[in-house]
Amino acid sequence: MTVGQSDAAQERRRLREIAAGESHLCHRAMSALRPQFGDQRTFAEHVDGVLRPAGYRLVGCFEPGDEDAVAVAGFRVADSLAWGHYLYVVDLSTLAERRRRGHGAALLQWLMQEARRLGCGQLHLDSNTGPERFAAHRLYHAAGLAIYSHHFARAVG
Repeated sequence: MTVGQSDAAQERRRLREIAAGESHLCHRAMSALRPQFGDQRTFAEHVDGVLRPAGYRLVGCFEPGDEDAVAVAGFRVADSLAWGHYLYVVDLSTLAERRRRGHGAALLQWLMQEARRLGCGQLHLDSNTGPERFAAHRLYHAAGLAIYSHHFARAVG
């Protein structure tokens, strides 16, 4: 059970993978993390037309009465020399007003189960939330994730 969550709260929550053509259901929750996709149609077209063909998948967390996901994770499975066969969490976002209800932890648990099901040796997540997002970092640590490296990047344009 997620800390602070009752059995009833967990039973009401529903997690499921989001199929192509349903990506719009994740727009509101993903906009909390990726506000540059302000338009639902543009977001869904980008996910379905660009990201999914490259292996991107979505899983959403739904509360009763909500057609749209209240929390969402975008991920892909890949292989590398450094990590072997792994699941990489690209995006993990919850609507601001629905945070602290266990949705992020439930998504991370689902992702760990999916990684095991697919024979992945590791799960990776880069926190692009910045050092001031302590609540997000507490969630990652509580899910058993540890800081193993620094991620460096530079704009090329």
